[in-house]
Amino acid sequence: MQELLTFVAQSLVEHPDQVSVTETEGPEAVILELHVAEDDMGKVIGKQGRIAKAIRAVVKAATLKNSKPVFVEIQ
Repeated sequence: MQELLTFVAQSLVEHPDQVSVTETEGPEAVILELHVAEDDMGKVIGKQGRIAKAIRAVVKAATLKNSKPVFVEIQ
């Protein structure tokens, strides 16, 4: 999932070299933390959070077969 999230985020931002994803696996869920440059934060979130919701929907659809839910946090 890290590769998918990294690819999507790098496609959206002006500074793709500053995109990083860290994965934290807990007992009940997996959390993917997306880190981007300060200048690119608006591009990843989008107007009224539409792009962020779309990113979360893509990741959720890609992980439906997993037993644990996957959450995306944008920082």
